[in-house]
Parts: sequence; C-alpha cells; structure tokens
Amino acid sequence: MNDTFTRRGFLAATAALAASSALPRLALGQTAPLSLTATTRVLDIEGRAATVYGLVNGSGGQGLILDPGQRFRVDLTNSLDVETIIHWHGQIPPNVQDGVPDLPMPLLKRGETRSYDFAPMAGTHWMHSHVPVHEMSLLAAPLVVRRPEDVAADRQEVVMFLHDFSFRPAEEVLAEITGGMAGHDMSAMADDTAMAGMDMSGGMSGMDMSGEMAMDLNDFDFDAYLANDRTLADPEVIAVERGGRIRLRVVNAAAATSFWVDTGAAPARLVAVDGHPVEPVAGTRFGLAMAQRLDLEIDLPGDGAFPILALREGARERTGLILATKGAAVQKVSAMGDEDTRAFDTDLAQEVLLKGARATAAEPLAPRPADRSHTIMLGGSMQPYLWTIDGQTWATHKPITAKSGERVELTFHNMSMMGHPMHLHGHVFQVVNVNGRAISGAMRDTVYVPPMAMVTVALDAGEAARWMLHCHHMPHLSTGMMTEFAVSA
Repeated sequence: MNDTFTRRGFLAATAALAASSALPRLALGQTAPLSLTATTRVLDIEGRAATVYGLVNGSGGQGLILDPGQRFRVDLTNSLDVETIIHWHGQIPPNVQDGVPDLPMPLLKRGETRSYDFAPMAGTHWMHSHVPVHEMSLLAAPLVVRRPEDVAADRQEVVMFLHDFSFRPAEEVLAEITGGMAGHDMSAMADDTAMAGMDMSGGMSGMDMSGEMAMDLNDFDFDAYLANDRTLADPEVIAVERGGRIRLRVVNAAAATSFWVDTGAAPARLVAVDGHPVEPVAGTRFGLAMAQRLDLEIDLPGDGAFPILALREGARERTGLILATKGAAVQKVSAMGDEDTRAFDTDLAQEVLLKGARATAAEPLAPRPADRSHTIMLGGSMQPYLWTIDGQTWATHKPITAKSGERVELTFHNMSMMGHPMHLHGHVFQVVNVNGRAISGAMRDTVYVPPMAMVTVALDAGEAARWMLHCHHMPHLSTGMMTEFAVSA
C-alpha cells in the first residue's frame, strides 16, 4: 500500500502507538464521521500500471484505525461507475448496516452516500465489497480497532494486507474459473459477473497417481500476489528499531488463495486470529485462508533486514514485506520459492493448537449446552464448477434457523475436494470440535474446513435478522455457495 499508507514514527517515550504501513485514524474525542469513498486508483505492479478499486479515507489513504472506545461512524460514498456495497468483515453492526446487497439495504448508487454508526469490535478486521467481482478488483481495506493494551504497549504495529491480482478484468477471470457458472443463480445478490461460457482449464479433480483422491488447489494462477499493494520486485521496506517488538497484523484479502506467513529469522508468537486473542503459539510459519486474519508478535533479533513472506499454498509464488533496521542491507527476495509449499492446514493441526484467550466477558464462550444444532454439508465439483451448501445453491437455499439468545452449534462437514473458509455474518463463534475431537478453540468469524473434514463451532444467536453464511472463496460464492442464518426473536 505504498501509495496510500503513510509510515509514522517510532514509539515515543510514552509508549504510544507507532505504526509502519499505518492506517489513518481520528484523534480520541473527535466526533465528526470518518469519510470513506469507493473509487478507482492506479497501482504499479511489476512495472505495469493497473487500475483497481479502493476505499479511500479522508486523509487520502486506504483503511482505518479506531482507538479504544471510538465508535465506527462512517460516511461511505460510492464514486465508482458501478453500484456496490461494503461489508464490515469481523464487525457486528445492526443488520441494516451489515453490507450485503438487498439484505436488507440495496447497493449504493453512483454518487450516493450512506452513513454507518455502531460500536466496533476490537481487533484486526477488514472491509470489502460484497459483490465478488468488486472484491476481486481490490475493493477492500484494513479495519483495525485497537484495544487499550495496544495503546500502552511498547511495540510497533505493522499491517500486511494480502491480495491475489490479475491484470485481466475480474469478470473475465471469474468466468474462466467457473466455466461461466458464476452468478447463474445469484440475481438476488446483485452480482454483475460475466456469464461467458468457457471451459475450466487446468482442473485438478479426480485421482492422483496413487489412486487416492487428490485435493484441488489453486484453481487459477493469478498474475501477481500483493502485500500492501506491492510485489517482491518492489516490496515495502518498513523501518524498525534494533531489537524492537512488532505486532504484525496480517489480513488475507485474496479472492481464492490461502497463504502461509513465514517470519524467517524473526521468531514469532501467534497472539490473535480473526481479531480475537488466543493463547500464544510460538513458531515461524502460520497459515490463513481467505478472509482470515493473524496477529503475530515478533521480537527482532538485533540489527538487519527481516523478510516477512506470504507463501501461496501448494505453489512456489510468494509475496511479502521487509522489516529493516537503520542502515541494514536489504537484499532482493525472489517472488518464487525453491519448492512448492504444502497445502494449508489439511489436517487442521494449526486450528487444534489454538485456544481462545480471555478477552471479554463473552470471549471465550461460557460453557453451556447447545439449544440447537445443525449439520451443514459442504459440496461441489470442479466440472461443472458448482459449489453448494446442503446440496443447494443460493437460488434454492434453505435457511438455517435459530432464536435470538440460543446457544447454537454448527457442524460444517466438507464432502468436496476443495477447502472452504466459512464466514458467518453478524456473529463470532468458538471452534469447539475438529474431526470429532472436542477442543476449547479460538473465537473466529471465518473457519477453514479442509476436504473431507468436520469442524463444529458454537455461538450465541444474536439480533433477530437474516445473516449471510457463505464460503469466502469468491468463485465458490459466485456459483451459489451461500445460505442464511435466520434468527428469530
């Protein structure tokens, strides 16, 4: 995000926040609404100019930071040539402000401004269009809501915002991936994706050489993988203090790519997922699927340049940024690794390690028997390219029901050969069972369900309203992999 993010100074003696790749924020006590504008911007990607979408704030940058206690008061203006809408991913606004086309509010027309006002949830979150081709055109930005301990902590904050990118129009990319199936039953969701009928090339369904079922990975090779709008040909180099402590907030805003984040020579501790604290997990490599977030705490080992890389699962491509102390020699890092990385968390080993840490009175969930349980079957195929929930696409979906205040358990059973990051609007949930093993897992809003796996989450049903539940792999969503969690009073 070289052209939109400004780097702020180092930590003052008062231990106030200093943020590289910092997101503009309002001063405490400021009451005027923040301004966000959906518009176009031009990036330099591999030496080529690329016109993409963006969410520009009143300071001319992308993304927002809110301080503890600050309300989310935003005036959103659509300056694009198309109608769109923005979802505040990870937040629990009133349903009318959730940002889903026609559920209940319509898309924003050209030139229209809509106001939002709600108490935000702390943590690393993001905002994005809920029209798939717009999200694939980079209509997304970070949304960070700081906790009191973030203000007091003696550490530097850095955001790494990940995208997959194609120079081709998103409609064309989606049509190629889906074989023209995108949007075939999504008219109610105001999707304007292309319908051109193209065969899906490079499909990986079927048996592998051993005769066993092979997992389907990476159904499209994007032209570039971006960290803060840049590739490793010209990465963002962030000035850091010798031996300093970093809180790295990673957001996977990619349309169809899971990543492993590799901190290399700078050992890290995973301290939050999807904006919610977890008991620290030490390591140098942590994964995240589409729409998920990771917060990593890094203690830099002295002077030097420290590449923080995001590795495309099952492939050699990578992106990232560089943390560098003053005077450090910054070496070029290739955008291709020496070998393919492994697939992301196929055995859910990372998920099982995560244990929700006490953040509020409601997190983690207090022990309580489930009032209602649902098993949700995830299915689909590469040819034809069609993905379903309980055997249905959005056009024929059957709502998953609950009453406000009920403890609800949802078991996602993936019977397909692709993984699915499942996102529920208007709620956070706790992972409580993985493949039959009970755990007291992380609080999340997006849980990854690998092929032939089962994951159970528990939640307390919130506002009586229609809340979307869908796969956050954009081509899967576009072919109808969405239903609703219908909460009644």
